[in-house]
Amino acid sequence: MDRRIFGKRFARLLGGLCLLFLLVFVSCATAPDSLSAVRSRGVLLVGATGDYRPMSYLEPETGAYVGFDAALAEDLAAELGVRLEFVPTTWPTLMDDTLAGKFDLAVCGITITSARKELALMSDGYLANGKTVLCRAEDAAKYTSLAAIDRPEVRVMENPGGLNEKFARANLPRATLTIHPVNEEIPGLVASGRADVMITEILEAEYYASQDPRLAAPLLKSPFTHGELGFLLPPGGESLLEYVNAFLAKERAAGRLDELAEQYLRRRRP
Repeated sequence: MDRRIFGKRFARLLGGLCLLFLLVFVSCATAPDSLSAVRSRGVLLVGATGDYRPMSYLEPETGAYVGFDAALAEDLAAELGVRLEFVPTTWPTLMDDTLAGKFDLAVCGITITSARKELALMSDGYLANGKTVLCRAEDAAKYTSLAAIDRPEVRVMENPGGLNEKFARANLPRATLTIHPVNEEIPGLVASGRADVMITEILEAEYYASQDPRLAAPLLKSPFTHGELGFLLPPGGESLLEYVNAFLAKERAAGRLDELAEQYLRRRRP
């Protein structure tokens, strides 16, 4: 090949690469970070399933989200100086909705897991939790281990797509598992005898057992797993994540987390 022709082609290639790098640099430099985007918009978009008492529950009569996490989201929006707007999501679509950027963050009783952290961002933990049993009060002494539940005659009921279903499928292969689409209906179905056991989190089991004398949560002090709840954010939300972690530390130091636990979880302050 003639050196002059080669030189011209090389120059065009080099020029194209320089232009590409310049466009990438300008795009990264001008794209607002996640925290600035929220403040510029004036609205914090929070994903919530709305089916998890006492964390984040959508009241059908009022259309308002209530609970520990709903109040925590309100605190965060107020701290940011923006309006709060809840965005409906579901447990089966929670991660897809997060990755699609349908909201700035999600907070609705979401357990921190390595699998979630591989795909998205999760904040520091703000509330301890773990898998446990919700059953009828008359069966409280009966279902005190996975072995006692993992029998064909035991009817386990879970909501679809969340960690409760995954736990039940992995640990109770012999039990009769039913997937019910509406999470908040399951405790009542257990109480009325339509199912025997619901595997759920300590917070949810404790709440429903305190509200309905027909129900019991016999393993609150010795759950099957131990974990913490956290905020879930899409990749690229590092600046907002940093702000959220600082916010949670401030809420903890001020005693606000204890106040919310007392109000929504009926826990006495330490």
